[in-house]
Amino acid sequence: MSPDIRYCRLCGTPVERRVPEMEDRDRAVCPSCGYIDYVNPINVVGTIPVWDEGGPDERILLCRRNIEPRKGYWTVPAGFLELGESIGDGAARETLEEAGARVELQGLFAAIDIVRVGQVHIFFRARLLDLDLSPGPETVENLLVGIDDIPWDELAFRTVRRGLELWVADRREGRYGVHTESIT
Repeated sequence: MSPDIRYCRLCGTPVERRVPEMEDRDRAVCPSCGYIDYVNPINVVGTIPVWDEGGPDERILLCRRNIEPRKGYWTVPAGFLELGESIGDGAARETLEEAGARVELQGLFAAIDIVRVGQVHIFFRARLLDLDLSPGPETVENLLVGIDDIPWDELAFRTVRRGLELWVADRREGRYGVHTESIT
C-alpha cells in the first residue's frame, strides 16, 4: 500500500526496509543518515455548501468534475490539504478554487477514513455567502440542487455520497452532528 521508497529523501542513499527500533511496522530507513520515511494518510478537505439553509430557496452546491478520477461526475468542492494550512482554511480554499464560491464554515461535519487508499476525507458544513459562482479549471459546471434533486447515481465518490446522506439525515432531524466513519 505504501509507495516503494528506494532512496533517502535527505542524503540519496539507498534505503533499507526494516522495523526501526521502538517501532511496530516496516519502514524505509536510511542506513547512512538514519532518516526514517514515514508514509501517512493524505487529508482531503471540503465543504457541503448550502444556500438559504432551512429557507424556501435551500439548495446544496455541487461541482461537475473536469478531471480524473471520475471526470463528469458530481462532487462537493474538496481537494488535498496543503502544508501550512488548517483543515478549515483548506476546505474554504478548495471551495473557492473549485466552485468560485465564498463560504462561511459552520463547523466540522464528517471525517471519513478510506483505509485502502490511505486518505481521510474531512467535510465542513458551510453557508454560501452569495451566488456569484465561478467554476475553476477542475470544474465543468456548478449546480445548486434541493435535497430531493441530489443526483445520487451521478456522484463521483462514496465519501461524497456518504457525506451528503449524513447531511440530509441531520437536516431532516433539525440538528447536525459530527460524524466519523470508515469505508473499507
